[in-house]
Amino acid sequence: MTMRFLAKSIGVFAVLAVASAEISQGDAHHSASMFDLMRNEVLKGKVVEVRWVNPHVSLIVRGTHKSGEAPSDWLMETTSPGNLTRIGAWQREAIKPGDEVEVLFHPLREGGKKHGLLRQLTLLATGDVFATNVRTQETAGLE
Repeated sequence: MTMRFLAKSIGVFAVLAVASAEISQGDAHHSASMFDLMRNEVLKGKVVEVRWVNPHVSLIVRGTHKSGEAPSDWLMETTSPGNLTRIGAWQREAIKPGDEVEVLFHPLREGGKKHGLLRQLTLLATGDVFATNVRTQETAGLE
């Protein structure tokens, strides 16, 4: 009886430990604190890949960030597919590999990595603009 109780107790503690680890990782993953929200930068280039998945839609854009630099791959994160769809213009097939784009983004606080929080994407061929700020859409009709 004591051995069975001990085994069950260890099992319960193991499940709680795993669950708490997953919760803390999830909280950290959804934070935007790794981005410098006070800085806006621009990247011009070509979309290499679009990942339309939860919890964040992301794009890889091969482009140049500063004049005279060689093109390189940048990872741009956005919000969830559901949030982007609610904003309006965003749809799964709206942005495709090969599209020439200009991206306004918040860079990482940690320099040297090519990763940003996408704020606005413009398709250069059509001029279509895709914003990612859900709050702007929520407050647009409140004036």
